[in-house]
Amino acid sequence: TGYIPNCQILGELASNDEQSVLASSTDRSFRIDYVNNCFLKDGARFRYISGSIHYFRVPPAYWKDRLLKMYMSGLNAVQIYVPWNYHEPQPGVYNFSGDRDLEKFLNLVAELDLLVILRPGPYICAEWEMGGLPSWLLTKPDIALRTTDSDYLQAVDRWLGVLLPKIKPHLYHNGGNIISVQVENEYGSYYACDYNYMRHLLGVFRASLGEEVVLFTTDGTSASELKCGTLQGLYATVDFGPEENVTEAFMLQRLYEPKGPLVNSEYYTGWLDYWGEAHSTKSAKKVANSLQKILEMGANVNMYMFQGGTNFGYWSGADYKDGYKPITTSYDYDAPLSEAGDPTDKLYIIRSVISKVTIQPSSITKAHGYFCLRVPSGIAVDTSCGFCSAFQAHGFMLYRTLLPQEIVESALLSASGNGVHDLAYVLLNGEYQGTLERDRVNGINISGQLGDTLDLVVESMGRINFGANDSDFKGLIHNITLGTSILSDWIIYPLDIDTAVAHAWPPTAQSSSGHRGPAFYTGTFTTPGISEDSYLKLPGWTKGQVWINGFNLGRFWPVRGPQQTLYVPGSFLSGSAINTLVVLELQEAPDNPKVLFVSRPLLNVTYNYTHKDRK
Repeated sequence: TGYIPNCQILGELASNDEQSVLASSTDRSFRIDYVNNCFLKDGARFRYISGSIHYFRVPPAYWKDRLLKMYMSGLNAVQIYVPWNYHEPQPGVYNFSGDRDLEKFLNLVAELDLLVILRPGPYICAEWEMGGLPSWLLTKPDIALRTTDSDYLQAVDRWLGVLLPKIKPHLYHNGGNIISVQVENEYGSYYACDYNYMRHLLGVFRASLGEEVVLFTTDGTSASELKCGTLQGLYATVDFGPEENVTEAFMLQRLYEPKGPLVNSEYYTGWLDYWGEAHSTKSAKKVANSLQKILEMGANVNMYMFQGGTNFGYWSGADYKDGYKPITTSYDYDAPLSEAGDPTDKLYIIRSVISKVTIQPSSITKAHGYFCLRVPSGIAVDTSCGFCSAFQAHGFMLYRTLLPQEIVESALLSASGNGVHDLAYVLLNGEYQGTLERDRVNGINISGQLGDTLDLVVESMGRINFGANDSDFKGLIHNITLGTSILSDWIIYPLDIDTAVAHAWPPTAQSSSGHRGPAFYTGTFTTPGISEDSYLKLPGWTKGQVWINGFNLGRFWPVRGPQQTLYVPGSFLSGSAINTLVVLELQEAPDNPKVLFVSRPLLNVTYNYTHKDRK
């Protein structure tokens, strides 16, 4: 198999006291030792055993809990992505407060004596909406993402000019806990292979962070990925899971880094889920066995993910593999810590490999039982655009026109060129007709009178986040035809539903026109003295979105699966006041609309597609 130069780790990693003595006798430093094929921390050989956690997928009230469990599992570092679109929702508008308080999270990590491997992008993938790139970039329709395109670089430079100065004080040699910083992410998987773009980023990072910080890249273990993803001046690392041969994978890293530490920046403990496919799992034994081999080689490793978390709201991304494949709300990832932060069997066997201290007891989940919801309120359009924004990044858009002629016998309403991105719920005079779906359902038959109102409520299911993803525009991107006629004169209404729900909308409905088509259902419940985690199950519901106390829990789609429950963090509930639940059902609600809070997740049920599902 060949010889792979690697760092010889003598005994266990130094204790905290020993490291403090080393740090006090030398300047704080973290660098690469190309002679001994190691990292050096404060002049001593160092190997990190890290796990990925995403602060943007975990409620802030639980940040410390998750980090403490990672520390107690034997990790000495965590790996963190920074999603650009989470912090710059509109051009020049930045948000680093509340659940977006990156520096607060970094300080919590430091309090627990954990180091940080930071991955600030600008592209991150992460199965996150558009791979972390802000969708407002697409207002320039010809923009070439992740290249030297001038419009793209201008936005990138402005963003990094805000982000990197926040990071600099947290670098290890500046007294912080960030030991290394990744530039871009898996760029070798992108079609552009623009070395000038990578050189530009390298210059920006060096100019802002200085020459001392370790900058690196991460790519898969194929020749093409490493060829286009690596660059002189950036230390090349690889990512691979337990299915790959450890020795062969690191030999590929050695082709680009003949000397220096072996690094697996993404060792996959599990995998993501797509709507309509089986729940992904990886054998705990196989994960542990391969991890053991990595550690025996003296390599550095980051386990991706160590805790996955949740794609709250509209933040889940999508892949394009023989068709559009949106990612589920749950990002459980079959990780060592579950979506709710509970230790799994996989964690215990990994901890035994790392040979560190015992983990804390698992957190508690609570089954609150059934709660009934009120009759539905139709999806409302404020023609004064009171809930609208100038640019709709996520969620829903309403397209409205009038039928140009009488359709006595049904005619096919269809989108040319697969032009619905991603689903369109069709209503005629407010009556639900069916659903158009990207790559699945391109047309439905309707009939009506001249001047009837035709509404298409268009839903984005997440922008493509990985690979050769050209700009993934949302909405109606090609003509809609009825029979042989192209429909025109559309009026478009952005629907800022989250703001509306936050302002106690919708009001209690006085009547109902039926249970089919887009409608809101509201209810209240109490959990006296209780605010533990739970899971929301929606028996008999079809597809939609859920809010609790104004917070968007994310998408549900039980008829498509595999995810059947939504994670409800206890921190979102009030044990002393009335809690409010709002459900937006988009296709068909049960005759007796109610929901069930349960104590365990159900993530692995997949049904065959039915007529109800497709309509």
